[in-house]
Amino acid sequence: MGKVWYQCQRCTNCCKWEGDVVLTDREVRKMSEYLKIPLYDFVRDYTRLRENRQGLSLIDKEGTTECIMLDGENCKIQEVKPYQCAGFPNRWNFEGWREVCEAVPVEEKE
Repeated sequence: MGKVWYQCQRCTNCCKWEGDVVLTDREVRKMSEYLKIPLYDFVRDYTRLRENRQGLSLIDKEGTTECIMLDGENCKIQEVKPYQCAGFPNRWNFEGWREVCEAVPVEEKE
């Protein structure tokens, strides 16, 4: 039997979950370039200091836990989204993720 891999269905439920979207300096630069926004403006308008004060996180839309980059059912930065987002749910996940995530388990052939 092979290892199970979860195929994302782009349900966007993980984009609405509370918590940090950890950003590296490189990711911040890539996102600001992709959106054609000066780096300073991108950091000011779309990020915040993480709770542990160890770097930046994307902000949520005001009054929600929804990622600022979520536009309906689409990610504004899909092509350059952070490693954390690209790795969900296979490289990392959170407690209770199976109750909200619509990813489909697919058995990988060894």
